[in-house]
Amino acid sequence: ENIARTGIEARLLLCTLRHFSEAQGLETVRLVEQFREAGAAGLDLAADEAGFPITAHKTAFEYAHRQGIPCTAHAGEARGPESVWETLRELRPHRIGHGVRSVEDPELIKHLRARDIHLEVCPTCNVLIDVYPDYASHPVHRLHRAGVSVGVNSDGRTLPRVTLREEYRRLQKTFGWTAADFLQCNLNALRAAFLPETFKTALRDKLRCDYHIN
Repeated sequence: ENIARTGIEARLLLCTLRHFSEAQGLETVRLVEQFREAGAAGLDLAADEAGFPITAHKTAFEYAHRQGIPCTAHAGEARGPESVWETLRELRPHRIGHGVRSVEDPELIKHLRARDIHLEVCPTCNVLIDVYPDYASHPVHRLHRAGVSVGVNSDGRTLPRVTLREEYRRLQKTFGWTAADFLQCNLNALRAAFLPETFKTALRDKLRCDYHIN
């Protein structure tokens, strides 16, 4: 009923956390499996990247891959590019949450571009937690210009308290982004979305129509 009224459909990522045990991670991915038809879109790994190792979560991600469940994992925020490399190698996610410190390693940039690994980038949040001293120092523009698949996000609203509209305004003001830049980032995110291709096709057509860019 709400979808018919608003035209908006929401799906959820179920998130296991770095400080969770192997058993908790497995419980999380099995919940994704149980509720896929009800809108559970995939598995995520988040929380303290610098304080907890990745080891306990390999089992959950291996289970997800066996069951065809899409995965994303946070890396390259609290730690540098070595964390992104480790996450890609050990967990094989389809996307990387944040991943902004990939910019520090040219070989990693080439790898992300060649494998079309999508980065879920949250500039304002990264500045607020002191990953970068100010918005102008954030590498989102460099990553985008380097041809990495970047999407723009607000992150958890309890911390940055920024809307996506405000995030877009900051990108436009700071880096001079145009409608073409925002369209490309939206198309990147759509290509990496955990959705059936039929949904992506319809959304892709709507995006191009709404942006008035072919």
